Amino acid sequence: MTENQNTMAEFERARGQLAGISAQKRNMQAQISMLDATNEELGKTKEKKVYKAVGNILVPAETKTVIKDVKKQKETIDLRIKTVQKQEDALMEKLNKLKTEIEGKDKNEKA
Repeated sequence: MTENQNTMAEFERARGQLAGISAQKRNMQAQISMLDATNEELGKTKEKKVYKAVGNILVPAETKTVIKDVKKQKETIDLRIKTVQKQEDALMEKLNKLKTEIEGKDKNEKA
């Protein structure tokens, strides 16, 4: 394999990784939206107990406890999104570097 082919293969691998990370990020952002909606609805209720999903069943739980759990879940996902964002940024930087490298080699080969 030539150096240019190796660079192209590395570029394709990084692009695949970026697609996977972007999908993870979108999934987590959807989870955040659901948790925000849940938190909003819990804030509106006057009930002292609500039903909480545990696996495939619903169990009664204190509203305050569920609100705390939802906030904790959101904080955890927010941290994961920040980590994934850093990975995404690093991959974008790597892809841009590889692209520049590939374009430079293509120009040299044509000259």
